[in-house]
Amino acid sequence: MASLTASPRPTALPLPSATIRIEPPRGFFELRLREVWAYRELLYFFVWRDVKIRYKQTAIGVLWVILQPVLNMLVFTLFFGRLAKLPSDGLPYPVFYFAALVPWTYFSCSPSSTTNVVVENQPLITKVYFPRLILPISSVLSGLVDFAIGFVVLSIFCFAYGILPTFAALWLPGLLLLALFTALGVGLWLSALNALYRDVRYVISFVVQFWMFASPVAYPSSLVPARWRWLYGLNPMAGVIDGFRWAITGRGNAPGLLLLASTSAVILVLLGGVFFFNRMETTIADRV
Repeated sequence: MASLTASPRPTALPLPSATIRIEPPRGFFELRLREVWAYRELLYFFVWRDVKIRYKQTAIGVLWVILQPVLNMLVFTLFFGRLAKLPSDGLPYPVFYFAALVPWTYFSCSPSSTTNVVVENQPLITKVYFPRLILPISSVLSGLVDFAIGFVVLSIFCFAYGILPTFAALWLPGLLLLALFTALGVGLWLSALNALYRDVRYVISFVVQFWMFASPVAYPSSLVPARWRWLYGLNPMAGVIDGFRWAITGRGNAPGLLLLASTSAVILVLLGGVFFFNRMETTIADRV
């Protein structure tokens, strides 16, 4: 009887190990958008987390988003409209002020949230690698939920006063994108500065209050002399608010030179914010 001999079992070869090397940005404006896109699920998680925290354990929930611009609109209508008799470019005072307060409220809430976003996520930054640019982006994107709610209320106001949309409304997505880039550019500067100096967050309320009166929220930009209109437009929110008011109502003239100056200012603020945030990203884990 033939004996059966067991053939030797093949030895498993060791699998090559993958090595991921993390390096700081090399170029001044190296955005690493591919990394941001690769971490898009994390970006979605951050946005959803911010939205849930904002409305968690609140008595009236999303009504806070409506109350803030509505109450401001009532105050502006009473004091700046009825008492001070400031011009409203032929629009009813409630529509005139509410059309400006919707984009302004979105922008004014962004600095306070983006300033602390790096410091608040210190445990995550010091333990796990991910594109730090996701943090201010998520903070800015989460505010779009409040903007959408305010925009619906504004549309109801316009219909109540018999103001129907025109072809000027096609500019609304571009103006919203301009407001988003403005908030992101300012947020990049503030979040990086706050990682260096913790007292930056204490001056935010003062800066936002001053910025509001430097923007055409309580008054029309037509009060600014024509020869200084381009200089006034270097305030990025001047073109956004003036353009938004024109696009939603279809009344008045398109803010041509004003919007062009504001767009140029937004580009400079955003590129400068990206440059400064990238420089800070190399040592941000040590500073927070």
